[in-house]
Amino acid sequence: MSTVVRLVRPDASPGVRAFRLTVRSPEGSYTDGFAVMLEETYGRLASTVAQADAGQVQRALEAVVSAVRDSGHRPSVLAPHRRKPIQLEEEAGVRLALTLLAIAPLSRADRVHAVTSGIAGMSVEETYYWYALTTGASAQRARKALRVYLSGA
Repeated sequence: MSTVVRLVRPDASPGVRAFRLTVRSPEGSYTDGFAVMLEETYGRLASTVAQADAGQVQRALEAVVSAVRDSGHRPSVLAPHRRKPIQLEEEAGVRLALTLLAIAPLSRADRVHAVTSGIAGMSVEETYYWYALTTGASAQRARKALRVYLSGA
C-alpha cells in the first residue's frame, strides 16, 4: 500500500495527531455494504494508513463501529452515501488501524475473530506499541508477528 501525503482543511489543529475515516460505496453500489479508508492526520498533513473493501469491513464491523462510538459519533454515520470524513479520536484510530492492518490477509473467520478480540482487549500502551511496529520499517513482519501472537495465523 502506498502512503499519500496531502494538505487537509486549513482549520485543522497544527501538531495534533488524529484520524479520519472515509466511507465509500464499493464500485458505486449502495446495497453491498461499504468500504473504508483510514487516514492519520497531523496538522495539515494526512497519510493513508489502511484501506478495507466491503468484505473486510464486514469482518471488522464491530471494530469500525466501536471506533466511531468511542469518538463521539452515532453508528448511523456509517453509510455508503456519506461524503464527509468521520473524525476519530487518536486512541480509537490507532486501535482501528491496527485491526484493519492485522486482518487484511486473513480469510478464516475464527482467526479474524481471534485477532479482532485480541486487539479490542489490549491496553492503550500495547495498541500504540503494535501500531508503531505495524506501520514502521518492518511493517510486514510486525503484522505477521501480531497475527501469530493473537491467533496462531
